Amino acid sequence: MARPTLLVYCGLPGVGKSMASEYTAERYPATRYRSDAVRKELFPDPEYTSAESDATYAELLARARSDLESGTDVVLDATFRRKARREQAAAVADEVDADVLFVRVTCSLEVVEERIRARTDTISDAGFEQHLQLRDSFEPIERDHVEIDNSGTIAETRAQLDERVLSTPPAERATR
Repeated sequence: MARPTLLVYCGLPGVGKSMASEYTAERYPATRYRSDAVRKELFPDPEYTSAESDATYAELLARARSDLESGTDVVLDATFRRKARREQAAAVADEVDADVLFVRVTCSLEVVEERIRARTDTISDAGFEQHLQLRDSFEPIERDHVEIDNSGTIAETRAQLDERVLSTPPAERATR
């Protein structure tokens, strides 16, 4: 039986993590959990406190663990801006003998601003101001990972995902 895979999508608000993670989950296929949705399940009127973030990430990882233990592949969609949060995800994968792949989604500042201002139907409360606030606090990813630039068209982003995430065996996917 093949090992399940945990795909961890990380990046700043507005870069297109949700679009990329949704596409991956559909094509992989995998169960997808978004921090925005989980947070609002736990906190219907979120205040975005540290305690809420801790609870949200704990729930994301608990759901991932449960699915991975049953052999289901999982896609997580969250900022994962702190190294400690990424290490927690890697530990879950290790503990359940799953492969793990980190995918950092990036996007040019101008495109992020344009897309955030234009979006209307989204569960995310993050605006361009939050993107700017978190920009300097996103800790470097000091592990193998794939980087996807979502500054272009959806088709261009999907082509990157097809080539670098979806068409390669888990052990061969990551690049520095």
